[in-house]
Amino acid sequence: MPEPLTPLPHPTGELAAQEPSRAPNTPGRASLRPTDVPLFSELEEVAPWQPPRTAHAPSAGPLQVYEARGRAAFDALALEWDALAARTDDQVFHRHGYLRCWLDHFAPRARLRVLTARSAEGRLAGALVLLEQRRRQYGVRVRQLASASNEHSGRFDMLAEDPEAVGRAFLAHLAQDESWDVLRVTHVYEGGAAWALLPASEAAGMPAGVWHSGQSPYVQLPATLEALAQEKRKNRKTLRRKRRRLEERGKVTVDRVDGGEALDLWLEEGFRIERSGWKAKNGTAISQDARTLGFYTALAHRAAAEGQLALYFLKLDGQPIAFQFGLAYGERYLAMKPGYDEAYADVSPGQLLTESLIEDCVRRGIRELDLLGDDSPSKREWTERARRHGWLFVFRDSLVGRTLHSAKFRWAPMARRMVRRWARTH
Repeated sequence: MPEPLTPLPHPTGELAAQEPSRAPNTPGRASLRPTDVPLFSELEEVAPWQPPRTAHAPSAGPLQVYEARGRAAFDALALEWDALAARTDDQVFHRHGYLRCWLDHFAPRARLRVLTARSAEGRLAGALVLLEQRRRQYGVRVRQLASASNEHSGRFDMLAEDPEAVGRAFLAHLAQDESWDVLRVTHVYEGGAAWALLPASEAAGMPAGVWHSGQSPYVQLPATLEALAQEKRKNRKTLRRKRRRLEERGKVTVDRVDGGEALDLWLEEGFRIERSGWKAKNGTAISQDARTLGFYTALAHRAAAEGQLALYFLKLDGQPIAFQFGLAYGERYLAMKPGYDEAYADVSPGQLLTESLIEDCVRRGIRELDLLGDDSPSKREWTERARRHGWLFVFRDSLVGRTLHSAKFRWAPMARRMVRRWARTH
């Protein structure tokens, strides 16, 4: 149930909780008060996160590759898929239900090809969900196998007990198939299992390359509110001043929503806030695209049913002015879609909401705030840590494949450099 939280400065750094108050069809209520003391230590860049790969010993024998084609075949893998995810890299983005939700809204009629690798005992040891696509690139019609991912995926990866063995097995299987020209796997964090496709492609004689798409900041959180109160944060004084200015305008509260009968109303309100600013001008707001709106709405209901949904709202006199769509999975809070009312930009409502969200996460035992998406100055106010992501390309060892590889990783970059050089001199 949703919980209203009260973001007021508290000099001791402790949370003051109150009994939930309830009305018919309204969220449950509790209070949260951010500290008036430093929250985070001075942060420094660290190496990309390397998750544990497996708690299950990989099979010593050769892997057998099978393809599951179509939605029915993919759906039949649900239990095995989630078991594999749980013992390798257990992120919500890799779970079968999350991928199914994505497919339902972004690729409902796509030609689905799911590569699976099985041990000699028949255990699922690797999996990669792909879509058959036809595209024109550099004036050539290209047959592409693309990962089931886009900018709304959070991140994507190949599931594998042994990434190197699975990568080699998948490419050996694809080498026997002449129906594709390029394999494209996007939004893979550095250190993900799919990166094993690159050395595997070299061994198989297939041209390959990577486009570094960006990095997503994340915040490591302490185990206790006491430890949180002792840490430093660069924007502490600025946000304290802005919070006071906002409080001069009215009563400031924070709500946390995790489901309930009124979930659709909460989502409607959140998407309205998200659309109220620059995203609407750029045409990237959730509610401006039917597929995107359907995805986040369905995802919210699925996550609520599984106890993973956590929406946050910053309110002024009961009126929401900032919103965060996110999921709580394991010890991580995944901040997927933020938004705020730009009429209050002078007091940074989005940052004030993040401040309250962080304290609530610590209280609930969350150890990381994953800010996802692109890097930005607003995210860097909280951390210097970030995970790098890339798009991985493997080209078929054919005339078309090698030509496409040269065009993408040699000729096109060369042309861009020449244009930039010309622009600087004219």
